[in-house]
Amino acid sequence: MSLDKRPESMERISTPELAEAFIEEQVKAIRAQVGSSKVLLALSGGVDSSVCAALLIRAIGQNLVAVHVNHGLLRKGEPEQVIEVFRNQMNANLIYVDAVDRFLNKLAGVSDPEQKRKIIGKEFIDVFAEEALKQEGIRFLAQGTIYPDILESADGIKAHHNVGGLPPELDFELVEPVKFLYKDEVRAVGKALGLPDGMVYRQPFPGPGLGVRCVGAITRDRLEAVRESDAILREEFAAAGLQGKVWQYFTVVPDLKSTGIRDNKRTWDWPVILRAVNSVDATSATIEEIPYALLGKITNRILAEVKGVNRVLYDLSPKPVATIEWE
Repeated sequence: MSLDKRPESMERISTPELAEAFIEEQVKAIRAQVGSSKVLLALSGGVDSSVCAALLIRAIGQNLVAVHVNHGLLRKGEPEQVIEVFRNQMNANLIYVDAVDRFLNKLAGVSDPEQKRKIIGKEFIDVFAEEALKQEGIRFLAQGTIYPDILESADGIKAHHNVGGLPPELDFELVEPVKFLYKDEVRAVGKALGLPDGMVYRQPFPGPGLGVRCVGAITRDRLEAVRESDAILREEFAAAGLQGKVWQYFTVVPDLKSTGIRDNKRTWDWPVILRAVNSVDATSATIEEIPYALLGKITNRILAEVKGVNRVLYDLSPKPVATIEWE
């Protein structure tokens, strides 16, 4: 059987009891694999990496070296949230790395989505290698790979920075405790591990972050338009009681402009595209029917508060034929 194929005998984790059994099994497996060595983990603060971190903390405690890389492609307020939850509340061995300029400089002028993903993935590996050199006893790299990542990579739909292992020059062995879980199972395990609901039921967030929502070559001003419009969308969904009821929602700003009018003058600005979908395991998705009044409120706020934007659109495309993310 392939090492990247979910065992046919593996029962879907749908109850707290099954989640606890999985945790017990994985804690033993992690301890058996890593022994007394240290493990380096990319901790983005998303559901997958957070559950992976909590499993490793349960298994090896301070021997987990969790690295939170601020690559400039995170949502508004996320670096602060990661530090609060993991360093201040969970007492994790957390290292914060400010690599915003490093990533954005490497991505400048790159428009191909697969190339962007590969650049981001390589920079992550390089950052971890540098952090590993500062530590003693690092032999393993943990990743929050989940099963849809593996399936989509195998089918050639998209490349994932956390699938396919490490470059041969890096002497790290992978630890991937949730690699056979679907997204709903990851949440069930996170709940059983005692992670806060705000993290367990947080929307999925791609490894390349806002880099795949700033469609085309990333510029800092357009990236900021994605970040600010996304924050407005999340605020308004929370105020409307949709947080936790809609599976995933975000904004996209493509690399195109259209004519508009502001203060009786012609503008040449970007559109913001709203995306809101429902899914169970990310292999398919349906479109959420957002009340028209709420769409109007979100539109008015984005047009008034986000610099460089003159249109707001709503993406009605299900998966398939479209993918959830635009890139």
